[in-house]
Amino acid sequence: MAVPKRKTSSARKNKRRSSTWKLEAPAMAKCSKCGEYNLSHRVCSKCGSYDGKEVVKVSE
Repeated sequence: MAVPKRKTSSARKNKRRSSTWKLEAPAMAKCSKCGEYNLSHRVCSKCGSYDGKEVVKVSE
């Protein structure tokens, strides 16, 4: 059975793990009505539309 000859140092271990868990930026989509950027598959917070139709009344 293969056994490591030396203990893996914490710096080496942390360097290896650092690149794996990076967060990705959320995918932003442009609203077809007002042009505002928002999260995809969500109702637009500025105009209240989804898929080109007004879903929520937004009071200004």
